Order: sequence, then structure tokens, then C-alpha cells
Amino acid sequence: MIRIIVVEDHPIFADGLLALFRDLPEVEVVGVAATAEAAIELVERNAPDVILMDLQLPGMSGVEATAHISARHPAVAVLALTMLSDDETIIAAVRAGARGYLLKEAPPTEIIRSLQAVAAGQVVFGSSAGSRVLAALSALSAETVRPRPLPELTDREREVLDLVAAGLTNHAIAQRLFLSEKTIRNHVSNIFAKLGVSGRAEAVARARDADLGI
Repeated sequence: MIRIIVVEDHPIFADGLLALFRDLPEVEVVGVAATAEAAIELVERNAPDVILMDLQLPGMSGVEATAHISARHPAVAVLALTMLSDDETIIAAVRAGARGYLLKEAPPTEIIRSLQAVAAGQVVFGSSAGSRVLAALSALSAETVRPRPLPELTDREREVLDLVAAGLTNHAIAQRLFLSEKTIRNHVSNIFAKLGVSGRAEAVARARDADLGI
């Protein structure tokens, strides 16, 4: 039995997935969440094998949720199911720990096969996203040979710091990244703690030293 959690904020699409899995005796849906925060709570309570994760979610993004879950529950496989096919999102999802990446246009048979594959420990990229995934992974491989600035920060924290150093307020950063202002404040606090700085001015100075915000 494969225990899964469906994370999807569009009710119609979520209902379609639930109907698909309802006919599979080897699959048990142990939770449904419309936000990343709710998904994280469900993982703690229900110990799923696989999470079918939308990446565009209100509040915390699906990529951030994937990173959070993968760090705390490495045995749980995250299968991204999204409309996003840009290289940046694919790279971010892979870095966050996603074991599979499908576009929502994938046929039901492909979703089922991918679900079974990641549950068995395989890494799967759907046919419709395959070429983009390969291109993104090639770019990721080339990028890893160059040292990353401020390696103590996550990719999202580095992105936020870059915008802080560019002079944006928390409100403006939240709008730019489609995140809540509370999430941005949390990122900024984490950045200050990791860099050992006491305020925005010191953080900006560190960022400029690392060629961010220019």
C-alpha cells in the first residue's frame, strides 16, 4: 500500500486526482492539503510514502515545502505536479529534494506510473517535462563547479537578501516573489542569524561583498 498526501489548492484538480486514486487498491490517500503549511502538518501526523506536490501555492511555496519535508523526512518522496516548466523552478524543485517532476498536462497513466516509481525509490521526470528537466539539470551541473556566494544561506534566502541589498522593502519583496510578508520577515530574520548581523545595513554590506544586490 502506497500512502499519499495530495497538496493542491485548485479544488477541481484535487478532486480529479482523488477520483483517480480512489480506483487504485494499492494507493491510500491519507491527507489532502490546499497549502504548504497544512501539508507539513499532515506529514507529521500521517507519515505518507509520497506527497503529490503542487508548486504554486498560497503562502509558502511548494518548493519551500519540499525542502522542509525532505530535510525532516528524507524517506518521504515528493513528486512535483505543476503547470510550471521553467528552468528556474525545475532546478529549485530538484535542489529542494523532489524525486519527480510532472506537468499537470500529464495523462493519468503517467501520473500513476510516476507515483509508483518514486514510491519505489526511483527518480522520475515526466515525458512532457523531460527535455526541460534535462536542460535544467545540465545548467545545474555547470553551476555547481562555481562557488556559491554565502553558502550558509538557502537559495530562497539568497534571493531575498539580493532584493534587500537592491533596496526593496519586505512588502515589495513579498510582492515580487508572490509570498506573504510574514514569510519574507521570517526569511530576513533567518538571514540575519546565519550571517551574524544585527540589522539590514550590515546584511546589505555582506551582500554587496558577495556581489548581490548590484
